[in-house]
Amino acid sequence: MDHLTSLRTHFRHWLHTLVQLGVLVAGILAFWKTLMLVTGTESPIVVVLSGSMEPGLHRGDLVVLHMGKPPIRTGEIVVFSLDGRDIPIVHRVIKVHERANGTHIDILTKGDNNYGDDRALYNKGQEWLHQHHIMGRAVGFLPSVGMVTIMMNDYPALKYALIGALALVVLTSKEG
Repeated sequence: MDHLTSLRTHFRHWLHTLVQLGVLVAGILAFWKTLMLVTGTESPIVVVLSGSMEPGLHRGDLVVLHMGKPPIRTGEIVVFSLDGRDIPIVHRVIKVHERANGTHIDILTKGDNNYGDDRALYNKGQEWLHQHHIMGRAVGFLPSVGMVTIMMNDYPALKYALIGALALVVLTSKEG
């Protein structure tokens, strides 16, 4: 095999690898977008980051969300996001005040393992959550599955090592 044929073979191998990687990424994105449509929320899956919901939910549990039409009710576990903050919180609804017209509700939450309600977590001057703060309702969970995410956030070197290892596997894999 001459040098030009060898170069063509390597080029085809790299092109094939890049196409496979593109298909994988496109598939993951399509799956995520489908989950968003089915669940009605921009974040259909979240990881519990603290022990505030123990013993029901533990740090590292993966929570599956859905945003249904019925109003939020006391006792439901919800995920909410506060204005100006990036990290969502998974807590239980302990009080709901609904206005007579039903178009506006005030929601108070609390972690099951916390002593008091979440007003200390809310933004300054905020006493209640409103519908726009709610990202979704918990409809299920997978125990400890989210620990990988927590470990990669706690130890950034682990994240880069994993990405490097995956890149190495892709780069060194041979076609059958």
